[in-house]
Amino acid sequence: MYANIIIDISHEMVDRPFQYRIPAHLEPEILVGTQVRIPFGAGNHLRKGYVVDLTKQAEFDIQKIKDIAGVVVEGVTAQTRLIQLAWWLKERYGSTMNQALKTVLPVKQKVKQKQARFIRRLLTREDIRAAADEAARKHYGARERLLRALEDADEIPYEVAADQMNLTMASIKPLVEKGMIALEAETVFRNPLIRQDLKSAAVELNREQEAAVKDFADRYDRGIRETALLYGVTGSGKTEVYMEMIAHVLKAGRQVIVLIPEIALTYQTVMRFYKRFGSLVSIINSRMSQGERYDQFERAKNGQVRIMIGPRSALFTPFCDPGLIIMDEEHETAYKSETSPRYHAREVAVRLGATCNASVVLGSATPSLEAYTKAVEGTWHLYQLTQRAKKDSRMAQVHVVDLRTELKEGNRSMFSRKLLEAMTQRLKAGQQTMLFMNRRGYASFVSCRSCGEAVKCPHCDVTLTLHFGQKLVCHYCGHETKAPNHCPQCGSPYIAGFGTGTQKVEEMTKKMFPQARVLRMDMDTTSKKEGHQEILSAFAQGKADILIGTQMIVKGHDFPKVTLVGVLAADLSLYTSDFRCGERTFQLLCQAAGRAGRGELFGEVVIQTYNPEHYSITCAAAQDYRSFYRQEMVYRDMLGYPPRIQLLAVMASCKSEETLNEAMEHLSRWAGEEGGLLEAEAEGGRVEMIGPAQATVYKVNDIYRKILYLKQENCDILIKLKSCLEQRRRNAWWQQQVMIQYDFA
Repeated sequence: MYANIIIDISHEMVDRPFQYRIPAHLEPEILVGTQVRIPFGAGNHLRKGYVVDLTKQAEFDIQKIKDIAGVVVEGVTAQTRLIQLAWWLKERYGSTMNQALKTVLPVKQKVKQKQARFIRRLLTREDIRAAADEAARKHYGARERLLRALEDADEIPYEVAADQMNLTMASIKPLVEKGMIALEAETVFRNPLIRQDLKSAAVELNREQEAAVKDFADRYDRGIRETALLYGVTGSGKTEVYMEMIAHVLKAGRQVIVLIPEIALTYQTVMRFYKRFGSLVSIINSRMSQGERYDQFERAKNGQVRIMIGPRSALFTPFCDPGLIIMDEEHETAYKSETSPRYHAREVAVRLGATCNASVVLGSATPSLEAYTKAVEGTWHLYQLTQRAKKDSRMAQVHVVDLRTELKEGNRSMFSRKLLEAMTQRLKAGQQTMLFMNRRGYASFVSCRSCGEAVKCPHCDVTLTLHFGQKLVCHYCGHETKAPNHCPQCGSPYIAGFGTGTQKVEEMTKKMFPQARVLRMDMDTTSKKEGHQEILSAFAQGKADILIGTQMIVKGHDFPKVTLVGVLAADLSLYTSDFRCGERTFQLLCQAAGRAGRGELFGEVVIQTYNPEHYSITCAAAQDYRSFYRQEMVYRDMLGYPPRIQLLAVMASCKSEETLNEAMEHLSRWAGEEGGLLEAEAEGGRVEMIGPAQATVYKVNDIYRKILYLKQENCDILIKLKSCLEQRRRNAWWQQQVMIQYDFA
């Protein structure tokens, strides 16, 4: 037997597997993921590596293949499963092994551990008192203060001695050397959750919730580990169902991973789990420091934590025996990685569940078409919650306002008359309003009214967005500049901002309702570490009447006093250059509508649009997912888009436009040649090729980008085709200059 081994992740320049012979006595111990010691290089220095593949086929001259030296005993841990997952990510999504390893082992590099230091008394109280009296006689004031403090306490924290007693190591060290005291340290793992004595009231499940929990428990106890979709309308109590499922799995002695799509969901979601499960819960997110992230993984590895909550990176928690993976709001785009490997957390969760014999539960009020199709076709199990959990909670009444009519009747404001009237009523009644605008900034772009030219980013193919304070910002590369007083092209003074962003909405709201307390929540106001939590907490506590924000405000939050949600421009997401734009619009509008009237008070939603007849808007207003699904699937079938057809995007980027064009010519030719061979081999339909074409934003940060699309019914053929393209580009003259990424849409 032979093993293909990747050298330890810290060896940055070594990115391909090396083949070694497995000695007969080691064969029972070596699996994919096992950490081993191997002789490496001309000097045969022992290095650590991970086994990523086992084979009986020698790929080199067997006389030159070296033997594995041994197994790293401490290396055979939960990391074994993560290394297996890294290899699968590399093969499935087309990345380097180093990129995949850094994805699944994000805290491999050493992080300085936090230490808590203590000064401990080694003598009896009487001896310490005598030593203190002696220090007083000799006028050793600092030593006396410390010894007097230790008369009443066995130990005191070093920080207390240093900060409150003004002691230094110079006064502590002599007492340590005389054996009177000891200076000790212990590792303290940072806990991102503030310890609070929180108890949750017992929740009584309704008939649909009970049925879903009972069916899950029965199937789990019978050893059925499967993927299930929990489809429930907004406010139907999916979180309560999750928690009952978690409790059942915890009783079996296993661990649970709970995925949430955005940092904005962390506070409210985590507090609900923390009230139920206490210190068994921990969180991880991208805003935590490297040390905090390291500590959470260590706590999980050591068994101190049994439930990890976080975004897609929480999938790689090193639990020894995960039994359940929950993915809330599975339709969210945040679950898709934007860097290589460009994996989707939904697919990785299903793969991880299969490898560790765990169940996977995906939840959503507006499931992705991919998930719902698998559920209705029977590939995945389906649970449905059709009613809101609270008996006194009704679905909000939705009004669709045609902005074309508003304009004809003389209303040029960004607020329709219906929305203004509803906001006025809420302010009088002491209720809260949420205004949703899916664009941050003050104005979407600045343009000259004389020559028509818009002010663009010098490094990207996009216009600059106007922010408050006359600042122009590129939302792609971060370039900033002051807004000009005259057109840079023709010198005309008639230059102004067009469009509306969240900052402009905030300014106009304050003008219309000067008595209202207004909060804004977007990328600009939540840039600091606790930004999301501070704004959401203030709004939940009633410190504001109106919350204005981008899509982060409409997802997963539960504010009982919110009785009005206004969607200011529903069309912003409807006509983007993405075949999923209709689906995204429907999901956003349903999520927004679901924020209103979640308590005892009745809720209203006002959707403002220039296209009130579009099925994404009419179905969202009716909260009718099935009707939307039927109409959207007709569109996907007609044009050959997922989930009916599999789509692979081959994305290339390069600083040289000429080099990029030549590389794309090669890739498209190779795709045609290799695709034909694979079609014949699989006897399947042909591989359809579209492009190469310029990316939606052709230039970002002075780098040019092009895309080649490949379509096929069979995803396995596309994966093989991707591997063929990777193999052929290794010998291309441009391979060092052109970055290639593969993305399964």
